[in-house]
Amino acid sequence: MRPDREVAIVAFAQSDHRRRTDDLSEVEMVMPVLHEVQRQTGLKASDIGFTCSGSSDYLAGRAFSFTMALDGVGAWPPISESHVETDGAWALYEAWVKLLTGEADTALVYSYGKASPGSVRDVLTRQLDPYYLAPLWPDSVALAALQAQALVDAGDTDEPALAAIAARSRQDATANPHAQLRGARPPGDYTVQPLRTGDCPPIGDGAAAVILAVGDRARELCERPAWICGMDHRIEAHSLGVRDLTDSPSTRLAAERAGAFERPVDTAELHAPFTSQEVVLRKALGLDGSVRVNPSGGALAANPVMAAGLIRLGEAAARIHRGESDRALAHATSGPCLQQNLVAVLEGENRA
Repeated sequence: MRPDREVAIVAFAQSDHRRRTDDLSEVEMVMPVLHEVQRQTGLKASDIGFTCSGSSDYLAGRAFSFTMALDGVGAWPPISESHVETDGAWALYEAWVKLLTGEADTALVYSYGKASPGSVRDVLTRQLDPYYLAPLWPDSVALAALQAQALVDAGDTDEPALAAIAARSRQDATANPHAQLRGARPPGDYTVQPLRTGDCPPIGDGAAAVILAVGDRARELCERPAWICGMDHRIEAHSLGVRDLTDSPSTRLAAERAGAFERPVDTAELHAPFTSQEVVLRKALGLDGSVRVNPSGGALAANPVMAAGLIRLGEAAARIHRGESDRALAHATSGPCLQQNLVAVLEGENRA
């Protein structure tokens, strides 16, 4: 999908991602992040035309849990609000479409996840096909290991190459004050072969938020807006047995529809919770060594479920805000083995 109206990410904030936040409710975790993005722009709640959030009731263990998090936004003034039961990247997509229609000029998007209270590996089995896969309870790491082994068998990677991806990501996270894991770490023992501890994302809690604005309003709110030049999302077949796990056609198609292949990008924030998934995404997106991949450390450094994808978009936008990137690609995923994929292309003000 390509925009007919200029829309940009003008602010981004995230929490400090932690292994546990037993001392905080979802509202207490979200509120500082919301206040920070509003502070960056100077906007008040009454200035924002649309609000959209992303989260999962399965993590909270109660229905409609997102309505409680709305307390962090505030009870007054009344707002135009929506919610998606998935990663906040899809909430950003909904807000983007809302702004493209002209129904609002500004939007607040936020997402959060507390994976620490339960076993996220077991919780994520509930998103599987309910007839054939879910009754077997294959957890998310076991499924990722199947994908990793398929890549190894195809000759696309090996265990030392996967370890190198983990080392690079965690080393890059050293410069990210919000990352949960920073600095070089040993590969660790096998979690599910061929994936070791270092190939897997940390379990933790966190939140993120962005503000979108259109045209000259975006230029007023941000010195160098990150313009959304295109964004699209696609989905693979639900059944893992009919997919080639070494490739991601949905990512490639989403990138094509978003315009990612029209000109090279200099930065890519890929939502790859497992090292093997970065291999798949690099191939699908045609990223070579000239592209800086996950300079924030990526999901291997912090992976708050339902917020990690929105963080990829926010991190890519923040690099444009700081003048460290001119054209960036941001990717988000949801579901087992890269089942659903969203790709956005962001550019700075000086784009051709």
